[in-house]
Amino acid sequence: MGAHDTSSRARQAVPAYHLGSLAVQRRMGVQELAAHVGRSITPGIRPIAAAFLEAQPMLVIGAADPAGRVWSTLLTGTPGFTRATGPHTVSVVGGVPAHDPLATAVTTAGTPVGTIALDPRTRRRMRLNGIARPSARGFTIEAEQVFSNCPKYLQKRELYGSEAAARPESGAARHGEVLTPDQVRRVCAADTFFVATAAPDGVDASHRGGNPGFVRVDAPREISWRDYPGNAMFLTLGNLEEDGRAGLLFLDWETGTTLQLSGLAHTEYGPEGRVTRFRIDRTVETPAASPLRWSAPEYSPANPTTP
Repeated sequence: MGAHDTSSRARQAVPAYHLGSLAVQRRMGVQELAAHVGRSITPGIRPIAAAFLEAQPMLVIGAADPAGRVWSTLLTGTPGFTRATGPHTVSVVGGVPAHDPLATAVTTAGTPVGTIALDPRTRRRMRLNGIARPSARGFTIEAEQVFSNCPKYLQKRELYGSEAAARPESGAARHGEVLTPDQVRRVCAADTFFVATAAPDGVDASHRGGNPGFVRVDAPREISWRDYPGNAMFLTLGNLEEDGRAGLLFLDWETGTTLQLSGLAHTEYGPEGRVTRFRIDRTVETPAASPLRWSAPEYSPANPTTP
């Protein structure tokens, strides 16, 4: 699920699902439900979606770097830094920070990107996938697929401050190939992360949430999580059927530190449900990457109990 390689596609109805998603839907027996839900995907940005996007102080984007590795990245700014400039176009002011793995990705015209705007205050989220192009103030996205998701597994948080001076200078990022003991602790304590996946038709960015412990660290380079019941689209799992590249983003909501992981993932299907396993190739930790400071969570009532 993602963008296609010509901007003219942005003004046409793009099929909701590729072969990978369709295969997972068949395996799970949800073809009819998926077809029904897929009608909510539009090629344009409706006024209610435009208003929601413009009110957000953060945006998560997913894309591949010049080496082909997929990453998920957090962008922040004063509400309005991301806004619809037309029914098919989004402007993102500021671009991607120089220290980020995707810093040069959106400077190349025609880069497929997936985005998710999530508001913890209201437990609302929307996804927009399309083609990125550099602009004088950052970059633009020609939207191809726009849709909202239900509030399931979203933790509620209040925004209580912004420390603009906390944004680090280029070079503050710490690079690695395995999780450090401190990173293991933070991943195991996470209640939320974002995942970007790729497929032949583009890139998608999504959200995963649950009670602390829903993400497991099986080895310094291996993590896993249960795939909880969702909207039956199977966009992320469908992408992994086609292309195993994935990028994960963990955010420390209180300090703004981000942990980005890039690697390969696959999903195992068993009698007790679905488990996605991710093998890390690269890590990037950036202290205080986000100036936003959020409250402790009010966990979603939909979260399953973690073992």
